[in-house]
Amino acid sequence: MLIVMGGLPGTGKTTLARLLAARIGAVHLRVDTIEQAIVRSGVARHPVGPVGYAVGYALAEEHLRQGLTVIAESVNPLSVTRDAWRATALGAGVPVVEVEVMCSDPAEHRRRVTSRSVDIPDLPLPDWQQVVDREYEPWDRERVVVDTAGQSPQQSLAVLLRGLEPR
Repeated sequence: MLIVMGGLPGTGKTTLARLLAARIGAVHLRVDTIEQAIVRSGVARHPVGPVGYAVGYALAEEHLRQGLTVIAESVNPLSVTRDAWRATALGAGVPVVEVEVMCSDPAEHRRRVTSRSVDIPDLPLPDWQQVVDREYEPWDRERVVVDTAGQSPQQSLAVLLRGLEPR
């Protein structure tokens, strides 16, 4: 299965993806890690454009074809990127579940964005204004929504796990 997790920076995507990967034994594929590796290689500078996503799609499909569950985590702000993740799952012949992670409390979201630390060396983190101004298209299809506002990571994981249950 491909689990595609998207949402604005600071909503809790990485924390949730790590917890979920540990719980279900999945591969956690983080586009930030891919993009920063590309920058460190010297072939590009931030922002790298679509290349990080393109590498992510290829890696996800390879892991899926090996029978592994993949959690693909990125901002995933555009319909075109969401469609490409779905096409990746289709190409590998596996189901896909899309997850939008959000933080509905603007004060809490801002606090998270302005107080978080870098966990990928030299990765530039956006400031609050960059998060607010970021292009982020509304979702137009079924997805699991996890609102992390006022919840612990474990509580948010429980919501996510319920959303992943077969219907």
